[in-house]
Amino acid sequence: MSFFKRLKEKLIGNTEEEKVQQHLDEADVTESLESDVQEKVEQIEEPKIAEETVGKIEEEKDEKTDSSIEENLPETIVEQETEKKPSAWSITQKFKMGLAKTRDSFTSKVNDLVARYRKVDEDFFEELEEVLLQADVGFETVMDLMDKLRFEVQRKNIKDTEGIQTIISEKLVEIYEAGEENIVELNMQPEGELTVILFVGVNGVGKTTTIGKLAHRLKNQGKSVLLAAGDTFRAGAIDQLQVWGDRVGCEVIKQSEGSDPAAVIYDAIAAAKKRGVDVLICDTAGRLQNKVNLMKELEKVHRVISREIPNAPHEVLLALDATTGQNALIQAQTFKEATNVTGIVLTKLDGTAKGGIVLAIRNKLHIPVKFVGLGEKMDDLQPFDAERYVYGLFAEGLEKELEKMDD
Repeated sequence: MSFFKRLKEKLIGNTEEEKVQQHLDEADVTESLESDVQEKVEQIEEPKIAEETVGKIEEEKDEKTDSSIEENLPETIVEQETEKKPSAWSITQKFKMGLAKTRDSFTSKVNDLVARYRKVDEDFFEELEEVLLQADVGFETVMDLMDKLRFEVQRKNIKDTEGIQTIISEKLVEIYEAGEENIVELNMQPEGELTVILFVGVNGVGKTTTIGKLAHRLKNQGKSVLLAAGDTFRAGAIDQLQVWGDRVGCEVIKQSEGSDPAAVIYDAIAAAKKRGVDVLICDTAGRLQNKVNLMKELEKVHRVISREIPNAPHEVLLALDATTGQNALIQAQTFKEATNVTGIVLTKLDGTAKGGIVLAIRNKLHIPVKFVGLGEKMDDLQPFDAERYVYGLFAEGLEKELEKMDD
C-alpha cells in the first residue's frame, strides 16, 4: 500500500466509522433509557395510573440529560462509554497537535524555501539539507534523504518545487521503516505468562510519568499491571511512582529509599508471580555517583530479572526527552551499550521544535521508537507511527495533496 493510501486510511478513512459508532452509541443509550422508563411504569402499584403520572414519565424520558442517562445506565455500559477506544482519526490528530511546534518551525522554513526556489537545483538541495539538520533529523539521515530525493527528482524528471513536500514525506517514511515490520508492538507474552518491561533513562526525562501512562494504557487493554519502584536513589522517586500507581489503580512493590534496586525487582517478580498479573513494569535509577556505577546497577537488575524469568526482561524501554535534541542521541548510545535496549519512548515531543530527532535515533542506532509523548494527558502516550509522524510535520501540504487525489 502506498504512503498516501495508508495516510488517507489513518486520516480520513475512519471518519465514517466514527459516525457509525456514535450512532450505535446513541441507539444503545436510547434503548437503555426506554427500558429504564418501562421498569418505572411497571413498578407503580396502583392498577390505574393517572394521566398526569404517565405524562410525567414520558416527559422524564424526553428531557433527561446526558448526565442523568449515565447515572441510570448499568455499570458495564458506563465503563464502556468512559473507556471507548480512540479512533484512528483522533489519534492522527494527536500527532498533528503534538508536532505543532516542530511543524511551525520546520514547515515554515521548507515553505519559504519552496517559495524562493521555483526550480529544483543543487542550491535548493543544499538549503534543504540545512533546514533538516536544524530540525535535528541527523547528519546521516539527511545525507540518506538527499540521495533518495536527488534520485527521485531525476527519475521523475521533476523540474519545479511544487509537490516536493510530498516526495520528502514519502522518503522520510521509507527511511524510517526500511527493513522493519511491526516494530512498534510490545513483546507481550502469551496469556497466562508474565511480561516484564524494564524502564531505563536519566533523571528528568519523564520516565516515571511514562510508566504511569503505559500502565494506564495496558489496563485499558484488559491487562493486570504491577509496578516496581526500582529507583531507590532519587529522593521522592518511590513516592512519585506510588502516586501514579494510586491514580491508575496499580499496586506498587517498594522498599525504603536507598534500598538495593535489584532486591526490589526480585520482590516484585515474586509478587507478580503470586498474584498472577499480566505485566510487571520496573522503574530504575537514572543517576548514581557516576555513569559507570549506574550502568553496573542496571546490569545487575537485568541479571536478576533474567535469572528469575528466562528470556526476560521482554522489553527494555529507554525514556528520552525529545527537547534535549542531539543529547538524547548520546544518552541512547550510552544505555544501548549497557543494556539491551529494545525500544525508545520519546517524551515531550510536543514541547520541542526539533522533532526530527525521531528519525536521527532510528537511523543512527537502529532502535525503534515504540511510543511518543504528545501531551500531558493520560492518553497522550501513543504508539509511534511513521505515517502519522510525517503527517504531523507536513499536515497542511499533505492535506492539499489528499484533496487533489479526491478531485
